Order: sequence, then structure tokens, then C-alpha cells
Amino acid sequence: MKLSQILFVTLRENPAEAEIPSHKLLLRAGYIRRIGSGIYAYLPLMWRVLTKVSQIVREEMNATGAQECLLPQLQPSELWKDSGRWDTYTKAEGIMFSLIDRQERELGLGPTHEEVITTIAKDTIRSYRQLPLHLYQIQSKFRDEIRPRFGLMRGREFIMKDGYSFHATEESLKATYQEMDTTYRKILERCGLSFRAVEADSGAIGGSGSQEFMVLADAGEDEILYTEDGKYAANVEKAISLVADAEHSPFDGYEKRETPGTETIEKVTNFFECSSTVIVKNVIYQAIYDSGIMVLVLVSIRGDLDVNEVKLQNELVKLADGFSGNTVLDLSVPDENAQQKWASKALPLGYIAPDLGDDYLKSSANISPKFVRIADPTVVDLKNFVTGANESGFHVVGANWGVNFPLPELVVDVRKAKAGDSSIHDASQLLQSARGIEIGHIFQLGTKYSQKMGATYTNEAGEEMPLVMGCYGVGVSRLAQAAVEQHFDKDGIVWPVAIAPYHAIVIIPNVTAADQVEAASKIYQGLNEAGVETLLDDRDERAGVKFKDADLIGIPYRIVTGRSLKAGKVEIVERATKISQEISLDDVVSTIKKWVMEKL
Repeated sequence: MKLSQILFVTLRENPAEAEIPSHKLLLRAGYIRRIGSGIYAYLPLMWRVLTKVSQIVREEMNATGAQECLLPQLQPSELWKDSGRWDTYTKAEGIMFSLIDRQERELGLGPTHEEVITTIAKDTIRSYRQLPLHLYQIQSKFRDEIRPRFGLMRGREFIMKDGYSFHATEESLKATYQEMDTTYRKILERCGLSFRAVEADSGAIGGSGSQEFMVLADAGEDEILYTEDGKYAANVEKAISLVADAEHSPFDGYEKRETPGTETIEKVTNFFECSSTVIVKNVIYQAIYDSGIMVLVLVSIRGDLDVNEVKLQNELVKLADGFSGNTVLDLSVPDENAQQKWASKALPLGYIAPDLGDDYLKSSANISPKFVRIADPTVVDLKNFVTGANESGFHVVGANWGVNFPLPELVVDVRKAKAGDSSIHDASQLLQSARGIEIGHIFQLGTKYSQKMGATYTNEAGEEMPLVMGCYGVGVSRLAQAAVEQHFDKDGIVWPVAIAPYHAIVIIPNVTAADQVEAASKIYQGLNEAGVETLLDDRDERAGVKFKDADLIGIPYRIVTGRSLKAGKVEIVERATKISQEISLDDVVSTIKKWVMEKL
């Protein structure tokens, strides 16, 4: 393709809307254009990248025997209500675009397709002889992000590959799950990306287990914790670790003491000259269930640790039945305005004890009359600890469970693991932190959807059983931008060869020089005939402009028909290394083809 014939406009300055390098570069290099908040047009160069990523995904999926299909983007609300996720997606997470059609039917634009595919399975799968079955699609998804940002990283419309498998047994599911783990690694390796596979929280998708594939990048929105030996990696939302032993308490008797101005753990430790590991910190959370009931949660955790709100929410979802609900719509630490809705009197914030009275809660049909009290395991064995006294300006020291305070009945891990903690598999291995961009996520769904939606099969004994399901997603458009986030320099994008829009670009420094034009045209034609996708920069621009544009758009190999033509040679520059060399005209096509094939 000749560059003069392509829709190609580059920018010299970074657009004000762009925050991270990849977003800036894709806009500057003419790959994408913003149409609205979180909505982008993929221009010709970008579409070629997306097509290549999609093809790599398609080839690896087809190699496993998975079958490609295309599912509707418009989805009836009834399907989502059958699965119990309509309120979660339209109210709790609020990421589904919903609408009413002219016949007053409620619809959603698909952010994901578990409900649709389960309905298809319900209608078409009858016998164990049809299993296992694996279907996938590559198409646009829609999510009403609260804060669209970073270009294609967190947009409201994006391209995704999502696949769904159906099985007769958990063993069969696990085999496909492992196969997808291998397949996703191949996809990312072929795309030229550095990544980590990490344990993950299943979120609103659900299921018994899941794993994320994180492309490592400083701009990643997720924090991952891992060990150097490669035996453990997890999203911080899911991560676990060994907790350091608590120090010995300096207090040997129970006593209430005046502690003015000690609303924080740091101030308490300074006041008492003690370790934060001997303090029981008590944090109030406000949870709202889809039944409309508000529940106040009091979490007791060791003073040197923080609450992992994802773990906490997962535990509260398990209690939903007790509050006539299915899920938690909102979980937050209530500010002063929120407290006024449920607190019957002023709270002793910063001085709360584990036994804060239920009389702090207003009497209301929509407010649970009692705190849900949760203790993290880190506080269970503490002796003679320090904690609040339920009175502003006062703490108690030398406190013990079962003597001064009742230990909460619900003891569960809600602690946030952090860098520097010891790993559970080897205490000598300390967790390290990195930022990652989630590109893929695989789930073992089990029978979560099939049971709720009545998707069954008949087994060998003639029994009707719920289908066992798996779910596997890859963000195609996000992967393309993540590649830029991982591969760029001060001059522009440095595409991995496998997903670059073109493999090579031939530049004519002076379009009025007949020998340059002739040589460039010959090389351009020869490379394309040899299967090397090549651009020809035939624009009537200064050579410096052409070189800058070539660096900006990131084409892997640049061929310049310049001064060296007099010696029967051309200059070739590798974009990734910027290494330049002169090669004979007769050897250009074979050399570039060899280099490209080695990278694919």
C-alpha cells in the first residue's frame, strides 16, 4: 500500500485527553480517533493490527477444536434475570447498557455472553454424547464504564474474544481449562508480549476458580504479587500470604486509658510506644444488598494490616440469603453523609471497639438491626491487645477475647496481602509487586449458570444433569494497546513483527529523483510478492518528516533508497534496535523476508 493513498494523519503534540504512553502514541500515530467518551474509531492501520491479533487468537483457538460462532449483542433482560445477574450488571456494577424497545421490552447490550450461550446450550444439548463442546466468538462488547480512560484500555465499546465450554464432568472442564491456559500463553507469546498468569477473583462472572493473564506494564491498573521462583502469582484482590508474627504486648492488665488525638493507628502506636501488631483495628463498612437492605459490617483486623474489600464483599455475598438478597450492590466505608442515614447517634470514630453496640443503628425496615461482625484470623490469637473503648479520646489496653470482648463468630480471611510478605509456599520467598494490564481471564464456572437457567443433559445412566461450564476471554483491542504500552521509545511505537500493521516501509527520500523512485518501487513490489507486507512512503514530504513518521508508527523494518544507491545499496534500519546497515539491492527482499519469518 502506498502511504499517499492511506487515511494517514499524524500529530506532533500529545493530545490533552491522553494520559499514558500507549494512548498518546496511538492517537499521535493516526491509529485511532476519539468519537466520544470511551468510544474510538479504529483507523486503517489500527484495523490491520486488530485483524492480526484476531487471527492469532482464531488460529490458536481453532487448533484446540473450538468452534467459532457469532452471538447477538442485543440480549433480552429475561435471560439475565434467570441467571440472577440483571441487577448486578445494571445496578451493582452498573456496567450494562440497558434500553426499552418500542414494544416495551427490556434489553441489554452485551458486556458478556454467559446467558446467551447457556440458553443456546439449553435448547440444543441433550446427551452426554454431544459433550464436551467449546464455542467462541470475536466481536464488539459494550460496558458503561464509570470512568472511561486510557483509550482502548478501558473503553465503553471494545473487541473481545469470549469462549464457553460445556462438559459432563468437572474433570473434563479442568482439562479444557488447562488447555486454555496453554492456549492463552501461546497467543501472548506469538503477539510478542511479556506477561504473567495470576490467580484471580472471579467477580460477577463467578465460578470456583479463575486465572488472569497480565501484560506487565507500569501503566497497568492492576497490582500483581509474585515470587521470584515463579511458583506463585496472584492479583492483589486474590493474593494470600503468610502474616508476620505479632510482637509481644507490653501490657499485662486490662485498663481504660485517656488517649486524646489518637484517631489513627500511627498515633496510637506513638502514644503507647507499642507495635501496631498488638492493636485490634475496627473498621465499619456499609453494604447494600439487591433486596434493598442496608447492612453495617464491623471488621476487626490487626493494626498493621488493611482490609481487602474484594475478599470482604465475597464473604458478604455468601450471607445474602439472610438479607433476602442475591448479591451486594455496593460496599463502602461510609462518610459522614452516609452515616447520617443509619447512625442513631454520633460514632466514636477512631476509637471503636469490637463490641460497638447495635444501638448505634437506626430502627428501620431497610436497615439490618445488628452489625455483621467479622474477625480476620490475624486477631484471633492476640493477647493483651490494644483497641478502642467506644468513647472518643479513649482506648483500652491489655484486652483479651472471651474476657473483655466476645470474639466475632465469623472469622474469615479479609486481609490484603502486600509486597514484602512471605509466600505461603515458601516463607523465604517474599512477595514482589508489579503492575499489569489484564488481557485474558479464564474461569471454571461449574454449574452456576446451567442450574439457574435449566441447561441440562442426559448422562449415560439416563439421569438429567446440569451442564458443567467454563468461560474464557481475551481482550483483543486491549491487547493491541497493551503491546504499545510495552513496546515504545521516545520516538514512537515499536510493534512486535507478528502484529505490526505492516512488516516493512520503503522510504523515497526525494520523490523527484528517478533512481530513488525506481529502486523503491522495485523493492516494494518484490517484498509484497514475497509475502512481506510493505508500505511505500511516496509522499512529497521532506525526508526528515518521513523518517519521523516511520519511527512514530512503529513499522519493524525501514528501507531507504537514498545516497547509497550509487553503490548499488540501500539503508535498512531495524525499528526495535535502530541498528542501521547497508545491503545490496539484490539482497533486500530475501534479507527482509528472512528476518520477518524468523519473528513470526
